[in-house]
Amino acid sequence: MIKKITLLLAIQSIVTIAPAQSTAIDPKLRKGIVVEQFIYEEAPFPQCHASTIAETPEGLISAWFGGTREGNKDVSIYVSRMINDKWDKPFLVAEGIIDDKTRYACYNPVLYQVPGGELLLFYKVGPRVIDWTGWVIRSQDHGKTWSKPEQLPDGILGPIKNKPYLIGNTLVCPSSTERDGWKVHFEYTNDHGKTWSKGPDLNDAKPITGIQPSILRHGPQTLQALCRSTNGTINETWSYDNGKTWNTLSKTNLPNPNSGIDAITLKNGKHLLVYNDVKPDDKEKFGWGDRSPLNVAISSDGKNWEPLLILENEKGGEFSYPYVIQDGKGRVHITYTWKRKKIKHIIVAVP
Repeated sequence: MIKKITLLLAIQSIVTIAPAQSTAIDPKLRKGIVVEQFIYEEAPFPQCHASTIAETPEGLISAWFGGTREGNKDVSIYVSRMINDKWDKPFLVAEGIIDDKTRYACYNPVLYQVPGGELLLFYKVGPRVIDWTGWVIRSQDHGKTWSKPEQLPDGILGPIKNKPYLIGNTLVCPSSTERDGWKVHFEYTNDHGKTWSKGPDLNDAKPITGIQPSILRHGPQTLQALCRSTNGTINETWSYDNGKTWNTLSKTNLPNPNSGIDAITLKNGKHLLVYNDVKPDDKEKFGWGDRSPLNVAISSDGKNWEPLLILENEKGGEFSYPYVIQDGKGRVHITYTWKRKKIKHIIVAVP
């Protein structure tokens, strides 16, 4: 059934609601959802994954990778812009063409709006995740057109899935590698991705693992990063010098079925986490578990989390790789993979 809801007065429009979930959800854990819609209904690719969203001076923009299936050579980066409260038709902005004879898959775009400047789109290219390289394209017109691809320096991957965090003039990029076990590190650029430095690995993956960190703010000098892992838990690291150094990765009490997460610190100081609240079977290899339900939790200290919303709950469905931002009006936007077929966009009321 297709439903329509009236947006809050701040939005002043009507959007299409996606089909209702097949598994019942407590209405209290749906109350905070203001808008629920697909970014597109039709696209020139059968599968999609790993969305990102950013706010530009001209409104919202989202990107993701799409193609035959993850890892296939035709997988490329697509973008959609929100115009007059509606998402426009997806268009291609980056491919994994290395030269006349070589083409690889693209992965994990990450959008970043430089304050008062250009819009950056970081992404990865490679035959496999362990072999991928970091790339960036730039837009001077809020995502309408894009520059030629720039490969990042050797050993630099850029933000691997989730948002970079600007501290002073330094963009702190949460990153990770998967070649010799899953290891977390941070990368730094002071000139919007032209030159880089790189921090050390924060774990040896024996047995604590981690990839795809999300950064939270806890005061003037304190940061926390939450990570996906193969340990069955969300893992974390803390910095007490504004991201210059980080402590060793450790487990939290939050479950993780080897699925991507994202988190932000809201303008009111609370922390919001989007994740699959699923504890994998301890016997499962590599910590795999279901990617449903997809949950939102909230915390005042980054340690104790309370359930806030359930975005999806369908047995056997995949609802994964969330990405979350808060816009200039204070609204929280979440995008995520919907069954590898579409990208869904949610607006939630700030608690």
